Amino acid sequence: MVLSTISDGMQDGLQSMRTQIGDTLFGAPIRLGVTGLARSGKTVFMTSLIANLLHAGRFQHVTAFGQNRVELVYLQPQPDDTIPRFTYETHLAALQSTPPRWPDNTKGISQIRLSLRIKPHGFLSGLRGAYVQHIDLVDYPGEWLLDLTLLDKSFGQWSRDMLDRMARHNFGTDYLARLSDCDPDGDFDETTAQTLAQCYTHSLDLARIAGMADLTPGRFLLPGDLAGSPVLTFAPMTLDRRAKRGSLYREMERRYDAYKSKVVRPFFRDHFSQIDRQVILLDLLGALHQGPAATRDLQNSLAALLQAFRTGQNSMLSRLFLGNRVEKILFAATKADHIPTSQHDTMTKTLQALLDQAQRKAQFSGVQTGAMSIASVRSTTDLQQKHDGKLLDLVQGTLLETGKHVAFHAGALPADPQQLLADLTQGKSEWTTADYSAAGFAPPPSPLQTGRGIAHIRLDQAAEFLFGDRL
Repeated sequence: MVLSTISDGMQDGLQSMRTQIGDTLFGAPIRLGVTGLARSGKTVFMTSLIANLLHAGRFQHVTAFGQNRVELVYLQPQPDDTIPRFTYETHLAALQSTPPRWPDNTKGISQIRLSLRIKPHGFLSGLRGAYVQHIDLVDYPGEWLLDLTLLDKSFGQWSRDMLDRMARHNFGTDYLARLSDCDPDGDFDETTAQTLAQCYTHSLDLARIAGMADLTPGRFLLPGDLAGSPVLTFAPMTLDRRAKRGSLYREMERRYDAYKSKVVRPFFRDHFSQIDRQVILLDLLGALHQGPAATRDLQNSLAALLQAFRTGQNSMLSRLFLGNRVEKILFAATKADHIPTSQHDTMTKTLQALLDQAQRKAQFSGVQTGAMSIASVRSTTDLQQKHDGKLLDLVQGTLLETGKHVAFHAGALPADPQQLLADLTQGKSEWTTADYSAAGFAPPPSPLQTGRGIAHIRLDQAAEFLFGDRL
């Protein structure tokens, strides 16, 4: 077991070193990882980012565009033949359809390459001509990123964590009841294992619908071609003594370990370890609407996500000998267009407060992080109406379900985020400051305008943070 772990680590290191040497000597693209937890709008972010880079009309906060140094932006064949291409054209067609609709969620990893021909500036402007900078966008589910935290957990530790969360957050009642009828130290039976795994997966689905975010294993929610395989046929259970050979517990433990070695570790080795910039999308408004429990879970997810990243600065020596390290991480609260502009700063401060606590919990340092409120596609406009003799800031847009044009008030965020954090710390079941509502808005008609791109909120500022320094 120890020799196998050392061997895996050496192979991972050699593969990483080969990649780093090639990138350092011959010029590396910007590898931007794009991930998000459930309902955060990851596919819409990717589609709008690509469209706006190609059209450049609304990206003046990206310094290279603001200085008119970007001569051309174009799509290229992706560099890795083994990864599915992000189907940008299909997702854009959904936004441009009549009536417009949001694109379908992506279920696995995908990739696309953008190339920018850029005029140099400063001292180099008179010494060289335009150069090409590649940006590789790597899209993957946030649930898979959370799985990286399993590498440091035994089956027993993970089981205790999940069973405790199921009891505290009141999800998985059916699974806990079914588990109580099983003898973990009894002889292994495949039918029992499949029944438990299916019931546990159903519990995860219900928890996700309820706004829970820190749900593992992630492939149980997005299995892809692994659906039904033994590596996804296990579930948490505890035993207060050493399990006998051939027991249900021992086989569940073996499959959990196989999941880490055959699913989680290859993802880290082949994809995640190659990322040097990262954006993590979060549905903060949705968590607030679900209440303190969902918001606490989002906060815990932030800490878990931070633990998944290696820290440090990229330099030639570190890339050659220590491996690639993520330099920047942007945490972006999406759907900022669901609240009026006057609330955006407060929304960002709330995200930053949650992030600060998560950083302390994760003992995370060494990477430049940022927090921002964005809308990849702006689907509403601001509106003011009188209510009880006072002007109230609202948004107006078209509801996705009914097609009706409505004015909407999501509820005012408290000016001091510490009021929210106090509710989380005290374990409140309801907010003491306000009630928050959520609504689903349809995309605007024909959002992509020739020469102008797609209307958004701070998507260009997100791009400037993530890769503007490399353009």
